[in-house]
Amino acid sequence: MASRLRITGVVLIIIGIIAVGAAGYTYMRTQDSADSLQGFSEAQDVGLTYNEDGQLIDRGTTEGAEGILTLLGDTWRWPIVDGELDPADPLVNTATEYMYQMATIAYHTLHGTQAVTLAETAEWDGDGDGEIAADAQTYFGGEWDPSTVGQDAVFNPGTYEVPVNERYWTQFNRTHPLDGPARELTWSGTVHGLFAELGVGAVTASLAQVGLGIALVVLLMGLGFGTAGVLLIWVAAGARKEEPARA
Repeated sequence: MASRLRITGVVLIIIGIIAVGAAGYTYMRTQDSADSLQGFSEAQDVGLTYNEDGQLIDRGTTEGAEGILTLLGDTWRWPIVDGELDPADPLVNTATEYMYQMATIAYHTLHGTQAVTLAETAEWDGDGDGEIAADAQTYFGGEWDPSTVGQDAVFNPGTYEVPVNERYWTQFNRTHPLDGPARELTWSGTVHGLFAELGVGAVTASLAQVGLGIALVVLLMGLGFGTAGVLLIWVAAGARKEEPARA
């Protein structure tokens, strides 16, 4: 019996040593990823802006920052970690900071207005019946309301102001003579590129945190197996001493 306990204890100790080694390897690789992200952040040198009270501001106001946080937390449902928004370290290098920066770009994009210039008259069959109604609205430039996209209209040459109205890429009517070009101007390749870049940063930062958590769990498991193995060997030693007395 004692020998079996001793063998089991040795096996548990070996498993524990392997687990501790795996935890150390996971930690080192995770730290390499975190260091790489830090270097990437420092190379970009993008930082958030805070006022003298340590509050986030956007374009000089806290109201602007609050609108961005509302978009990030309420609309996008990102779990904002207040500790990652540090006035003493404004460099964008945490998951929340990367997502806040993305939300900043999105917020101003969604609340912007695009100028679309038509060189020729364009007719729009809003109701899709194949013809333009005789009483169709005629435009000669100026501001256009996107909510009227379902109405027949005639757009004369000129420059039109098209509000984004908090619409994303798929929410524009790409075939409309004004809405289609406005979509390309609003959600440009630059905006999509910044979204992709910031998304990679946010995911990398989140995975680094997950990696640290996994390393800690594996380390605790390794220590647990090792401790259990030592205890079994200790019990086996006691049982071995009792066997001659019983005989």
